Amino acid sequence: MGSLHPTKKTMKAQQYDARDNALHLNEIPIPSPRAHELLVKVACASLCHSDVMLFEPNDQGLILGSNPCVTIGHEGSGFVVASGSADLGFKAGDKVGFLCAVDCCFDCYACRNVHNSWCVTGNTKMQGFTVDGYFQEYVCVDARAAMVLPEGLDVYKAAPLFCAGVTAFHGVEDCHLEEGKWMAVVGCGGLGHLGIMYAKAMGLKVIGLDIAPQALDAAKESGADHVFNTMTDKDWQKKIIELTDGGVDAAVNFTASKKSYDDAPAIIRPGSGILMVVGIPQKPIELNALDIALGRYRVLGSNNGTCYNMRSCIEFSAKHNINAHLTHYKLEEVPKMIELMNSHKAQGRMGVRFD
Repeated sequence: MGSLHPTKKTMKAQQYDARDNALHLNEIPIPSPRAHELLVKVACASLCHSDVMLFEPNDQGLILGSNPCVTIGHEGSGFVVASGSADLGFKAGDKVGFLCAVDCCFDCYACRNVHNSWCVTGNTKMQGFTVDGYFQEYVCVDARAAMVLPEGLDVYKAAPLFCAGVTAFHGVEDCHLEEGKWMAVVGCGGLGHLGIMYAKAMGLKVIGLDIAPQALDAAKESGADHVFNTMTDKDWQKKIIELTDGGVDAAVNFTASKKSYDDAPAIIRPGSGILMVVGIPQKPIELNALDIALGRYRVLGSNNGTCYNMRSCIEFSAKHNINAHLTHYKLEEVPKMIELMNSHKAQGRMGVRFD
């Protein structure tokens, strides 16, 4: 690691431009922290499927701000360079991870118990979407949404935990299953392989479902008890019903596939099973109202995190030595990372390492 302090006034950033729906490597000013913010030298920024959704038609509420050009990326970790004021509880050199919400109050019921997106102020912005994110050399983050990394977490590998990790952890934990219960992890890529590791650490029996062979390999490496290719194995639903003696106790869907949501109820244990909604398809999912009314299964949701629930995930990850399978690239290679994600050729998570 070199000097934390910038030696010039500008930096490189991978920015999405809505005017041509394309990514550009731009030179932009290094920001200055406001009173409640930290200036962070980014150590690692990792790619999430939500970043790629910027380039796609979407009916699910992914909204850009008024600035047509914004740095992408909302998974990050790095080193504190400076604080906007002296009483924020951080010091220069601290290794930190952080969430992407800014300009919310962090104190209302929604911020504390639901998500910062529904802050009563109506001012919430999401870094990487409405304001600049983390695929740049320096970033200002709200100190209330940041934490010092526990011992055992590598600052150059921890970035995915602050979106994918928190999302996967709570997608599993929020099912509130007892040890020994069956969980299907739908989608075993960047989110799902972490979900499998968390589920196994919580004592669950895990079935990994995917259509990509490399994702199923990652599922096995992450500890899945069984895996099925839902495209090539025509009897996968029947086999799961037999394997689990009636169906899984929860199916946690980490994919952006509407079809996978359509297929999930058939493998859920009737009367007590859960469909956990995490992944966000381009089009709204459809549910059978009669199934819900008669209690065939319950539908819950868990996505992303807040500063109030990130710590439990990060500390659990450190305790159980859970890290994403992460491949590092250069900042100039972000387009290649996006291409690999879109072609389903990526395994685990991809990130940019800043030295």
